[in-house]
Amino acid sequence: MTSATGEAAWLGTRARIIGAIAVLLAVLGTPATAADDFRTFLNGLWPEAQQLGVSRATFDTAFRGLKPDYKLPDLIIPGRKRDDSAGQSEFTSSAMDYLNPKYLARLAVQGRKFRQQHKQSLDRIEKLTGVNRDIVVAIWGRETSYGSFTLRHDAIQALATEAYVGRRKDMFRKELLYALKMLQDGVPRKKMRSSWAGAIGLTQFMPSEYYSHADDGDGDGKVDLFDSVPDALASAARQLANKGWVRGRPWGYEVIVPQNGDCSLEGPPGERPIRDWVALGFNQPDGKKFRPEELNYGAYLMMPSGAYGPAFLVTDNFKVIREYNTSDLYALFVGNLADRIDGGGDFHIPSAKIAQPRTVQVKEIQKRLIDLGYELQKVDGKIGSNTRRQVGTYQKKNRLKIDCWPTEAVLTHLRSVAASQPQRQ
Repeated sequence: MTSATGEAAWLGTRARIIGAIAVLLAVLGTPATAADDFRTFLNGLWPEAQQLGVSRATFDTAFRGLKPDYKLPDLIIPGRKRDDSAGQSEFTSSAMDYLNPKYLARLAVQGRKFRQQHKQSLDRIEKLTGVNRDIVVAIWGRETSYGSFTLRHDAIQALATEAYVGRRKDMFRKELLYALKMLQDGVPRKKMRSSWAGAIGLTQFMPSEYYSHADDGDGDGKVDLFDSVPDALASAARQLANKGWVRGRPWGYEVIVPQNGDCSLEGPPGERPIRDWVALGFNQPDGKKFRPEELNYGAYLMMPSGAYGPAFLVTDNFKVIREYNTSDLYALFVGNLADRIDGGGDFHIPSAKIAQPRTVQVKEIQKRLIDLGYELQKVDGKIGSNTRRQVGTYQKKNRLKIDCWPTEAVLTHLRSVAASQPQRQ
C-alpha cells in the first residue's frame, strides 16, 4: 500500500468515526444536554422516593455526580444497535454451554463442603420454610459461586441507567426507588455492589425483594444480605417459600421420551399428572420407578434443547425456582446442582452441540408463527418452552422433522408459506 493510499484510507476511517459520533450526538444531544436530561430524569424520581420514606438528604447524596453507564447491556439508545448477546447468559447460551457438566461438578463439590459448614443454619431454614437445603445451597452456588464472584457494578448507577434508557424502564424505576429506600434504612452504599441488572447481596436479591423476602437467619435482630451467610440463605429460602414452594416435592425428573412422544408436548400448557405421562410411555432412566405419591404430582415436559438433549418432567417447585430467575436453564441448573450436591450426577442424555440461532432469526420465526395463529404471546427472540412447543407443533402440522428448534429450515418454510398466500389488499 502506498503512503498516499494509506493516508486516504486513514482519512476515510477518520471521517466515518467523526460521522458516527455526529449522528449519535445529534440523536442524544450534546454531552451537556445528555447530562441535563439524565439529571432531569433523576430529579423526577423525588416524589416517589419521598413516598417511600427517603429523605431529601439521602436522595441528593445518592445521585450527586452520578452518570449513566452506557456500557451496560439491555439498553435502548437511539443510533446504537442493541447487543442481544450481552445480556443474561440464561437467554444467550446454548443448553450445552450453560449446563456445563464440569462446572456443575465443581460447584457440587464446593456445595457439599458448604452444606456441612452451615449445617446448623440449613437445618433451621429447612425446618421453618420447608425448602430443600440443597436447592438453597445450589442457588448460592449459581448466583455468586458461594460468594467468590466480585460484583462489578454500583447498584444505584446500574439501576438508574436501566431505568433511564433500559428496555424494562418501569421495572428498574421501581427497583431504583427501593434501592434508595435501602440507603435510607441504613444499608451502606459501599455494600450495594450489584450485577448489571442491580441484583445485590450474596444470593442476588433485587432491592424490592429485600423488603418482601429478607429474613434474619442468624437471629441478631437485623438482616444483612451482604456479609451474613445465614441471613442470605434464610432470605433465599423465604423467597422460594413465599412464592409457593411445596415441602418435600422434587423440582423434577429426567425422563426418556418414548418413540411415540415428541417435543411438541413441551411446556406448561401440557401439564398433567405424572401417571398420565407414564401412560404415554415417559419413564425415568435406568428403569427407576416413580413412587405412588409422585404419580399424582402435576408436571409438564421440559426439553431445553428441543429434540437434541435431555427431557424432564418438572413440578410446581421448578416453577418456583424459575420465579427466582425467570429462565428454564437457570431452574434446570439449580435443580441439577442440588441433585449433585445430594449425591446425584450428570444428565443421562447430554445436550448435543447445536447451533444457537441468532436472536433476529428467532424473532422472525416467532412473528411469522403469530401471524399464522400460533399461541405465542410475544416476539422476544428467546427460545423458551412455548417457542419450542409452537415450532414443534408447526413442524408436526407441516410434516417436517420434529425437533422443536427454531432453525433456518423452519424459517425458510415459514417464508415459503407466507409467499404462497394471497397478498392482503
